[in-house]
Amino acid sequence: MVDQAAHQLFSYGTLQLPEVQLARFGRLLEARPDALPGFRLTWIAITDPEVIAASGTDRHPLVVASSDDADAVEGSVFAITDGELAAADDYEVDDYVRTEVVLRSGAKSWAYLAASTQDGAAA
Repeated sequence: MVDQAAHQLFSYGTLQLPEVQLARFGRLLEARPDALPGFRLTWIAITDPEVIAASGTDRHPLVVASSDDADAVEGSVFAITDGELAAADDYEVDDYVRTEVVLRSGAKSWAYLAASTQDGAAA
């Protein structure tokens, strides 16, 4: 059971990169396009050396809630296992928090949102 894909994970950033997937999950993930409505993209500087080494950059995208209903962040959805979800949690730095979201397709998925979005603000 542990090896079965039990989760949907929406990625708009470095988890879409083949080198990050191989480093984190030991395999390339199959992606399907989708989008996260009601959010917009911004950028943050990452200082964790392991994350920088895996992604090849210290500049990572981050989504924050938007007041513009037309805003949406494009990305990919992956079917992952419990172990892969734990590996993704380990990869993401404290600026991100894993949250269940509803995508444009209507599918429920995990996504890593700005931690500050979750501090008293409705996402």
